[in-house]
Amino acid sequence: MKRITSLSLACTLALTLPALADDRPDHYQGESSETVEQALSNLNEYNSKLTALVEKDTLTADDLAQVHQLTYTLENALEQLADEQERVAELLEEVHVASEANDPDTVQSSGREYLERLQKLLP
Repeated sequence: MKRITSLSLACTLALTLPALADDRPDHYQGESSETVEQALSNLNEYNSKLTALVEKDTLTADDLAQVHQLTYTLENALEQLADEQERVAELLEEVHVASEANDPDTVQSSGREYLERLQKLLP
């Protein structure tokens, strides 16, 4: 009987966990990353916290809860950087097309903005 109950529980979990993974509730908001500078700052701070936790020999339930919580901030920061990287790529394409079209004004204005934004993404 115990084996049937365990098997039943395992089957139920196997069927419901994938569905739950798709509909994960947001438990925490995490720190926002409204700018590239803020995103980089959050990555530095929260990666240090994550490093301290994952380098432990064993993780407690509290440690896992802390990891869960801080990953929201890390995800927000990475999303901001991905958005900025996309904008930088768009600017570079504007520069590329403008250079082909013999449009020095766009090359200069978009080129300057590209370089300024890219500099923030580089270490």
